[in-house]
Amino acid sequence: MKSITALALAMALAPAAGNASSDVDGDLSAVAPALQRYERGVLDELWTRPGLSARDRSVVTVAAVITRNQPSMMPAQFRRALDSGVKPAELSEIITHLAFYAGWGNAMAAADAAAPIFAERGIETDQLPAAAAPLLPLDEAQEVRRAATVEQTVGPVSPGLVRDTGHVLFRDLWLRPDLAPRDRSLVTVSALISAGQVAQVPFHLNRAMDNGLTREEASEVISHLAYYAGWPNAFSAVPVAREVFEKRTAP
Repeated sequence: MKSITALALAMALAPAAGNASSDVDGDLSAVAPALQRYERGVLDELWTRPGLSARDRSVVTVAAVITRNQPSMMPAQFRRALDSGVKPAELSEIITHLAFYAGWGNAMAAADAAAPIFAERGIETDQLPAAAAPLLPLDEAQEVRRAATVEQTVGPVSPGLVRDTGHVLFRDLWLRPDLAPRDRSLVTVSALISAGQVAQVPFHLNRAMDNGLTREEASEVISHLAYYAGWPNAFSAVPVAREVFEKRTAP
């Protein structure tokens, strides 16, 4: 059985670090007492609201802090996710997925932050997704429609992007089995809102709802991300989400 790496274990046993949330919280009263009040009141209440499970809130928050490259937030949120029922394989797969939707550097920073946590919890590599795993079945009809749209809109500008979007993302990454399609969509929508990429939200929000995300859950994702990605990004997502909701309920 192969362990995470000696370097990761050394990082885990090194002094400092600890729970980033509690470390910062201890200093907040000396810097921003009002922020501490909001954190202990409004933010704590947010995590208990109906509409999203604690596990889903962790998935959304992890996607946000990775997308926004906030390494000081990552250790506490990674631990919280694991404690809320996110499996190590799922957290690993979220990091991999976000390399494509938030950028390679952000995913690498997340991997660095996760390594000591995996080591301290004794998470072995045999608990993580295989580098190449048998893929989920592809919805060929859906993929043909997606590919035709991308070819029409993107092909004249960047044929290479069209090719890689098909072969790397939708015929490989999206079919990896260690993150359920609904959760993969939840991560993607959360990342897009967190990055302010609202032009990409309609396709992925529709896909998320096709994959099982309910309207109530999608609505609560936006509310949750107001705190972790900022009110402007949440408000910018509202018109596009409203259009998706209305089109899906239209007769």
